[in-house]
Amino acid sequence: LHLQASSVHTTRKLVLLRRVHSSVPSMTRYAQVVVGPAGSGKSTYCRAMASHMSSIGRSVQCINLDPAAEHFGYSAAVDVRELVSVADVMEAMNLGPNGGLIHAMEYLDTNIEWLREQLGDGEYDNDYYLIDCPGQIELYSHHHAIRNVIDAMQKWGFRICTVYVMDAQYATAASKFVQGTMAALS
Repeated sequence: LHLQASSVHTTRKLVLLRRVHSSVPSMTRYAQVVVGPAGSGKSTYCRAMASHMSSIGRSVQCINLDPAAEHFGYSAAVDVRELVSVADVMEAMNLGPNGGLIHAMEYLDTNIEWLREQLGDGEYDNDYYLIDCPGQIELYSHHHAIRNVIDAMQKWGFRICTVYVMDAQYATAASKFVQGTMAALS
């Protein structure tokens, strides 16, 4: 009798565990979200990191989430400009560069399933992802679109860390370093 009750209890636990884990993706994917001011070297960092990872035999995918990028020096597995570009938004909506960038990121946020389709559902499970983001600080400090994209990727099974790249000039004096560090915290 005791074994039978224990068996029923164990079965209930297994059913509960299956329910809990059925919403968790089977493979965990890892990514670095690379942020920092415009011109600080985010794309250069992604290119160098991708080169390094390839040289040690690690598979890596670079993702361009900057709809205003013109040149980034790496082969992008996913390029947001295929969905929306700042130049097209500026022309179609008569907006300036910042307004065009904000609208483009809102468009990505609204069409987040496009990004999910581009990233695939486990197609690159063993790969490491480098996500090159726009440099306009207002997208991080005053707007929700990039936060929503990162939240969605975490729901899709990505484990994400952020790399903040700042210009080397911020390391030349203590006051500049504090200023750059404060910007990273915003």
